[in-house]
This record gives sequence, C-alpha cells and structure tokens, in this order.
Amino acid sequence: MEQEAAISSRITIKGTISLLMSIIENDQKRVISLGMGDPSAYSCFRTTVQAEQAVTSALQSGKLNGYAPTAGLVMTRKAIADYLARDLPYDLTADDVYITSGCTQAIDVALTMLARPGANILLPRPGFPIYELTASFRNLEIRHYDLLPDRNWEADLGAIQSLADHNTIAETAKKLCIPVIADEVYGHLAFGGTPFVPMGVFGSMVPVLTLGSLSKRWIVPGWRLGWFVTTDPCGTFKQPKVVERIMKYCDTLGGPPTFLQAAVPQIIEQTDEAFYTQTLEQLEHSADILYRMTNEIPALHCPYKPQGAMAVMVKLNLSVLEDIRDDIDFCFKLAKEENVIVVPGVAVGLKNWLRFVFSVDPPSLQEALGRIKLFSHRHSKIVHHQY
Repeated sequence: MEQEAAISSRITIKGTISLLMSIIENDQKRVISLGMGDPSAYSCFRTTVQAEQAVTSALQSGKLNGYAPTAGLVMTRKAIADYLARDLPYDLTADDVYITSGCTQAIDVALTMLARPGANILLPRPGFPIYELTASFRNLEIRHYDLLPDRNWEADLGAIQSLADHNTIAETAKKLCIPVIADEVYGHLAFGGTPFVPMGVFGSMVPVLTLGSLSKRWIVPGWRLGWFVTTDPCGTFKQPKVVERIMKYCDTLGGPPTFLQAAVPQIIEQTDEAFYTQTLEQLEHSADILYRMTNEIPALHCPYKPQGAMAVMVKLNLSVLEDIRDDIDFCFKLAKEENVIVVPGVAVGLKNWLRFVFSVDPPSLQEALGRIKLFSHRHSKIVHHQY
C-alpha cells in the first residue's frame, strides 16, 4: 500500500522511475532501465553529426546570445512549418508555429489554451501521465477512454462518443465538433509496414493542435526543443483573440535557448534519410527482441509486436506468480533483486500491466529481459503433483 501511494504521488514516469531507482541496493549488477525513453543513453543511438555541428556553429557565431521572440525565432518557426507541411494537403506558415521547451511545455500550452470553467478533456488509457497532471492543475474534468489491447490498442470510439459533450475539449470525430490534441512526439517513428499519418491531415474536419519536438526522431531529448502548431486550415485558431491569448501565455514561458532554435533549419534540411532509416531499423530490431523474449516468460504476455515509437505495454500474469501482489509490487521487487527498472502499468493508467521501453542497445535489452526471466522463475508458483 505504501508503494502504491508513493506511485500515486509521483504520477509522472520520471517520478516513478526515480522512486524505483532509490530502492536499488545491489551494486554487484549494473542497473538497466527499461523505463525511460531516452535512446541517447546508448551509443548505438546518436544524433547526426550535422545536427551537432549546426548547434555548435550557431553558438559560436556570437550572434545568438540574446532573448528570442516570445513565440520563437521566425526562421525556426518557418522551418518547422515547412517540415510538417510535407505530410499535409495544405501549407503551414511560421504564424502557425510556437516554439516550446520540449513537448511537455507544448502540452501545457495546449491545455491552458483550451481550458475554461466546467470544461472536460478525454484522455486515453493507457496514456502519458503528464496530460492528466497538467489537466488537474488547470481544473479540467478528466474523462478516460480505453485503448483496446485485443484490437492492437485501437481507441474505443464508442466510449469516446458516450463521454464527449458540449464541454469536451479534446479528441474524436467530425460529428462531435471538438478539437484534437495530436501528440506526435514520435512522428515518423513507425516501422514494420505501418505508415505514420499525421492527425493534421484531418485539420479541415476538426481543428488539430499538433505537438512535437526534436527529441525522439533526432535522438536529442535533452535539447528540450518542441513545438505547438495549429494545423487548422479552417482558421479556428487564427482568430485574433485566440492568437492574442496564445501569445500572451507564451510571454510567461521561457523557450529553448536562442542558439538552439537557430540551428533547427539546418538540422531539418541537412539530416540524411539514411539516418532516419538506421534509427527505424535499430528500433525494429530491439522491438523484435523484446516481443520474442517477453513472450517466452510465462508471467508476461506482449499481445502485439510493436510497430512504432519506443515503448510497449506487456500484460502481467499474476496467476503464475507467488508473493507478487500487483504490477507495482512486481516492479519494486524486480528493481531491488535484479537492478532492472520497468514502469508499472498503473503509472500510465493500466493496472497489472508493465511498460517496457525498447530504445535500448540489443545486448542491454537481452540482459535485462534475461534477468526478468530469472526473477519471474524465482517467484513462480511450483505445483507438486502427487502420484
């Protein structure tokens, strides 16, 4: 119960991982974390030389040590508008883009702009807990709809329609006439034959607020450069009062460093397709390893092979385990006994599931899964048959 209360009080994934790390006592084994989606921690994942050179050149120019405009440098906003418009049936302009400190700040901007007294927001379960935390700070009523594991994590559209009303501020279809918040921080990180389709394609049906960042596709989460974009060809979010509200809120925020913003056009323009291809191949290889090895462990079941992003949900079968109460208990004991960190499903809204990150080098991933297999065997129920 103490562990569950602690997880509840540290709703973010980072907070949950910090709590798990704090109980590690065994210094005989190296710690392997399958908790945080930070591929930069492994040498097999590294951003492009061109990206690093773009940042270095911008910093060394000596011209970019001052404040950037509230919404970001115009050159940066235009570069991101052009980048996103490649996949859309309409153009974007610099005025559609607002630069943020990572996608997390973009989430804050989106929810703050849409918040009003009595409003509610529909959030997927499992989901990214920052949305729920931010929504609670903005006094939004939170309503959850499920992603269905037996249908490859499709959204339960029937539930969405039953939850939505005239006060709803996020998701669904044209007939509900409510805006969509499209978190595309993992944009283009799709593999296995599954194409990435940006939600902005449907911007003419409902207004879409597209959130993203450099962090995942370019493997630079620590650079904290993100964006909040109104992919809205019908102009709902281009009304003067709406633009003024967004700009005023941006006045209260501190964006990413000016020199980093200035490097974005060069980063986007000079990144070779081979880099994207290599990243996807690495992720798909690790996803294959995780899918195969987790399904060899009786206590775990991964219903579908990952087809994108960097994390996957794995079902925990408590019936074959003894002295493991739930997903939280599993993760705490795993961390203490094996120095392996995985996130309990309850932290992302799905109890008795586990969240595994596979943006890890294959040897580390295999070692971690091997330890999880030993741990599960150690805690498995042994049935003695009498003859």
